[in-house]
Amino acid sequence: MSFRDESDDQNLRKPFLHTGSWYRMGSRQSSMMGSSQVIRDSSISVLACVLIVALGPIQFGFTCGYSSPTQTAITRDLELTLSEFSLFASLSNVGAMVGAITSGQISEYIGRKGSLMIAAIPNIIGWLAISFARESSFLYMGRLLEGFGVGIISYTVPVYIAEIAPQNLRGALGSVNQLSVTIGIMLAYLLGLFVPWRILAVLGILPCTILITGLFFIPESPRWLVGIGLLILQQLSGINGVVFYSSTIFESAGITSSDVATLGLGALQVIATGVTTWLADKAGRRALLIISSVGMTVSILIVAVSFFVKGFVSDDSSLHSILDIFSVIGVVAMVVTFSLGMGPIPWVIMSEILPINIKGLAGSVATLANWLTVWLITMTANLLLNWSGGGTFAIYTVVSAFTVAFVSIWVPETKGKTLEEIQRSLR
Repeated sequence: MSFRDESDDQNLRKPFLHTGSWYRMGSRQSSMMGSSQVIRDSSISVLACVLIVALGPIQFGFTCGYSSPTQTAITRDLELTLSEFSLFASLSNVGAMVGAITSGQISEYIGRKGSLMIAAIPNIIGWLAISFARESSFLYMGRLLEGFGVGIISYTVPVYIAEIAPQNLRGALGSVNQLSVTIGIMLAYLLGLFVPWRILAVLGILPCTILITGLFFIPESPRWLVGIGLLILQQLSGINGVVFYSSTIFESAGITSSDVATLGLGALQVIATGVTTWLADKAGRRALLIISSVGMTVSILIVAVSFFVKGFVSDDSSLHSILDIFSVIGVVAMVVTFSLGMGPIPWVIMSEILPINIKGLAGSVATLANWLTVWLITMTANLLLNWSGGGTFAIYTVVSAFTVAFVSIWVPETKGKTLEEIQRSLR
């Protein structure tokens, strides 16, 4: 192949949407090398980039948390049945599946930043559709559009962070993705206590609006692009069933102020995920996953047993009150232990271990699998809880126990290794 042919081939692989200032630095090769080195040599620059793209997963979390504080009001105002509201809540995951399918190819052709800009637009339209909805069809359309944007965000942000982060900070900065998701969930819970559901939907526009502006001030990631199992097990544990319908679960456990309890749960999730950002490059990814999955297994088992035994005792007995306390403790412990490992770490590992030559396609498949599982959980959780709280959490317990074995046998440790070293070790 001639030098000219090689140059033409390189030009064909350039992203179509050049939204980063470093493309103006000269040749493509010098731009990539210069940008990569400048970003990685400056922790401040890296942190600034991460904080800007973290608005994407904040939007992700806000979408997840929106259904919990608004269920009663939306069901009442629009006269929805339980099944109709469950469909509304879960449709974001259907949209996310579509976004996940396209996320890899979109990020390859127009870049990570361009992908995030595209993801922001349907999110904004979706929130507006929900805010102005007078009947269920607008709710469904808005939720689907939100999900499409979130599906792109859930793949692009962790990959972007992994590609710009220095080796010694990659685990901590990678965990910021999940930390931001929990912050978004908590914000939805918090604001849901004070504003009507239509205003809450309007407030959901803010993260993406700020994100679009911020993307003009950060560089594109220096890398252009097997985590499916972890991402599926992450969701089969039932975590989004708890997040989406936490108010209902707390009411079943006998908590009168379920919305306040939900807010406290969101705050604990933020704190626990924040701890993970500090531990990821110290304790190691694999150790955190094992600790997290073991903790979730024990926590969910406590909830399952509590709900099951409650069915055999009278409502006014002291034992019933004790079981209520244990079930609440179990739910809280489940969310906290999830946030310590199974929440952020699978996304970090996915972005680290996928080979460069298939990262776009494989990342899309992994993210699609994750969102397919999220949809399955959120669509069925309300119905399963209505059938049997103990039975529902028993199913989640089995999945979490399997996750412990899966991580122990198959998941490699990537702490302290460059992306190139990880690929060599896997080969």
